[in-house]
This record gives sequence, C-alpha cells and structure tokens, in this order.
Amino acid sequence: MSKREKILSLIREVTGKDLSPSDGESLFESGTLDSFALPDLVTALEGEFGVKIPDSDLNPRKFDSIERIDQYLTAKGA
Repeated sequence: MSKREKILSLIREVTGKDLSPSDGESLFESGTLDSFALPDLVTALEGEFGVKIPDSDLNPRKFDSIERIDQYLTAKGA
C-alpha cells in the first residue's frame, strides 16, 4: 500500500466516511474533515508513520489534502 493509500485509509477510519477524494481535493472544503476530526487524524498519522506532529503544526492548511499531508509527512521524514 502506498503512502497516499495509507493516508486515505486513515482519513476514512477517522471520519467514518467511505470517500475517495482526489489527491489535491480540499478535505475541509468538501466536508470530509473539520477542526474536530483534525486532531484524531494527526494522532492516527503519528501512529502509522512514526512521526511526532507538534501542536503548533495543527493548521488545517497543512492537512488540507492528501497531497499536502503526503508532502508534510515526507518533510518530517516519513
């Protein structure tokens, strides 16, 4: 399973929605994620990819799409 597929799987798990957003689609504008689901997604990403995401990075812009999440995780060494 690719990193992006794992990210999508975690999004589905956290939201309870069986959605298939495109890599660049805004997860917040589409209603897939909201500010309440973001901390749960971050916790899931930390567990899956073995990274520590500081509270200061809990910015919806950094987690707005699968593509941005992938880029963020790559920058963190995941």
